[in-house]
Amino acid sequence: MAPARRIKTLLTVNILFFLGIVLFSVYCRISERSEELVQVSDRRHRTWGSSQQLLKERDNILQRLDHLEDVVYSQLNGLAKPIGLMEGPGGLGQGGVAATVRDDSHEFDAKYEDYGYNAQLSDRISLDRSIPDYRPQKCKQMTYQSNLPQIAVVFIFVNEALSVILRSVHSVVNHTPPHLLKEVILVDDNSDSVELKINLDQYINKRYPGLVKIVRNSKREGLIRARIQGWKVATAPVVGFFDAHVEFNVGWVQPVLSRIKEDHTRIILPAIDNIKYNTFEVQQYANAAHGYNWGLWCMYIIPPQEWLDRGDEAAPIRTPAMIGCSFVVHREYFGEIGLLDPGMEIYGGENIELGMRVSETLVACSEKETK
Repeated sequence: MAPARRIKTLLTVNILFFLGIVLFSVYCRISERSEELVQVSDRRHRTWGSSQQLLKERDNILQRLDHLEDVVYSQLNGLAKPIGLMEGPGGLGQGGVAATVRDDSHEFDAKYEDYGYNAQLSDRISLDRSIPDYRPQKCKQMTYQSNLPQIAVVFIFVNEALSVILRSVHSVVNHTPPHLLKEVILVDDNSDSVELKINLDQYINKRYPGLVKIVRNSKREGLIRARIQGWKVATAPVVGFFDAHVEFNVGWVQPVLSRIKEDHTRIILPAIDNIKYNTFEVQQYANAAHGYNWGLWCMYIIPPQEWLDRGDEAAPIRTPAMIGCSFVVHREYFGEIGLLDPGMEIYGGENIELGMRVSETLVACSEKETK
């Protein structure tokens, strides 16, 4: 039996044993009180007030018992189980390996069509799954100052699968030092999915109270204006903008914040690997810069010759363009340069626009996976 499963089993047995003792104690106490109530009822000097007090005490005990059961249920099953999802280590897709499920139902096909990826499989993969660390060895050995600025992470979504959104949130919280992560902001660009309303609100409020904020647009604003809305809500000195279908890796934030602390006019792009849409396998991408073709479509290009000549994979890559779905910027500086153009109605233009307006964009010694 794996150590994690053994620990979980022992924890479950201990909790159940403790619950049994509590239940037996409560039962004995209720029985004693019930007998007292019967005896008192036979006494002519019994007052109405004392009877009411005993009944009230019995109700209080039962209420505390109900609360205890809720606590135990939460410990054993987590907050994700009531909404059909999974938390904790283990299970399908662990370590970023490919996963599959057999499902020929209409719901399976409908979800594939709605989301463009295997949402049914995503629902069966833990929100806390581990993924491989593809950083260069030198990146893993680097150390950073302890007084780095805090970051606010902004996720933009519209009708995304709930499990994919929550895995994005879990991964950034799990892999970001608490003293550096000030807040996570979810910007819902007027989704009409029911599970992204009540289920999302209840889960976030219980799982991450005070840390994760949900902002809901009253009408569909589009990706660019939704990002600007997230910037307005953010209070941290540094803001990261990401699509809500990503998974963060260990050590992703320190190199990003370090580069911005050195020069607040930089825009930093974490290195991106790939999550396959059908199996959720994490695939490593080679180091690359971001450029664009004559149609102004952003694309991966070979890093500059200057970077190649250095022979240092941990060195940042200067790049003329950027991927709009994954960038980090100093909050005040972003406002000074005019944010993103709110007149852009569809995605893609920001990839070119920011690259032309800022002094330096860098692909940092940082890892993040995206679909």
